Amino acid sequence: MAYTTIDDPSAHFQTVIYTGNGGANHAITNDGNSDLQPDFVWIKNRDAADSNCLFDSSRGATNVLSTDSTDNEDTDTDTLDSFASDGFQVDADVKVNTNTEKYVAWQWKANGGSLTSVSASGSGATNILAGNYQANTTAGFSVMTFTGDETQSTVTHGLGAAPDFIVVRARTRDSNNWIVWHSAASTGTQYFNATGANDTSNGPYFMGDNSNITQPTSTVFTVGANIQVNHDGASNIAYAWRSIQGYSKFGKYVGNGAEPDGPFIYTGFSPAFIMVKAYSEAGQGYIIGDHKRDSYNMALEKLFPNVSAASSGATGDNNWDFLSNGFKIRTQDAGMNWDGRSFFYAAFAHQPFVTSDDGGSIPATAR
Repeated sequence: MAYTTIDDPSAHFQTVIYTGNGGANHAITNDGNSDLQPDFVWIKNRDAADSNCLFDSSRGATNVLSTDSTDNEDTDTDTLDSFASDGFQVDADVKVNTNTEKYVAWQWKANGGSLTSVSASGSGATNILAGNYQANTTAGFSVMTFTGDETQSTVTHGLGAAPDFIVVRARTRDSNNWIVWHSAASTGTQYFNATGANDTSNGPYFMGDNSNITQPTSTVFTVGANIQVNHDGASNIAYAWRSIQGYSKFGKYVGNGAEPDGPFIYTGFSPAFIMVKAYSEAGQGYIIGDHKRDSYNMALEKLFPNVSAASSGATGDNNWDFLSNGFKIRTQDAGMNWDGRSFFYAAFAHQPFVTSDDGGSIPATAR
């Protein structure tokens, strides 16, 4: 059985859907079993082609980055203006609060904005970059900022175990990509803001050569000398996660091209959020589903981090079931189920398959 140390995932991750009112000081309140003051908030307009908006408490409210853009960080006081004790507050910018339009926000808890400072030290491949981190070791999530030096260096993440999923973005440089590393595709990197195949010539990003990448450790991950992740004197943001049994999982599956009988992927929990990506094929972007936009199976509504497009909800187009212990692909579409191709995924729990409350076990049920 899949026991967990996190009986209530909503204490660490929540999805909220809301309708904009077009005004200032619009308070968005979470509805999970626990109150959640988020440290990382990702907002997307479901009804219009507005950019994905990412905020975190390390950079501070109003500072926005977009996964579908190569633009640098923008300070916009009309977007998310505060992190609240059980949600957040937005103002009137159309990307976060158009009157009557529908939005989704995915939220993770780190350490309440309390930062641990890291001083530059060392030299060569063991050089540690100056910056800070705030880590939630219970749920395996860390937010880091660091200043680049354009040499092979390391970034301290504070997780206490090697991360499985890392996203890095320069804050202060235009024309920069979002660089993504996943343990299931550990010999290369991806872009959030593109639809390319996994890049196995990974040396400039997470340092290595064409066949050997430097793997993250329990304390640091490595960046190369490339300006995409380590421009001299530039500030960068990074997010890192590791798998926590019954709460989060980062893995891979192989498509079979069958509809509606695609692969079943066991996670050990009923998912609240799933993101998948074909890592060996060009032309296929990231796909995100969650249990709030689709409250019953078959789940149809998808969003795509690499584009600003509104939600897609077509039957037969990247559809899946959210189950009590994983998810089931229900399409032959190449974005989720290209026959013989590999996909990696990131998933977070709505409810563990089996809890450990008071030494007992409460099984999750299908929806």
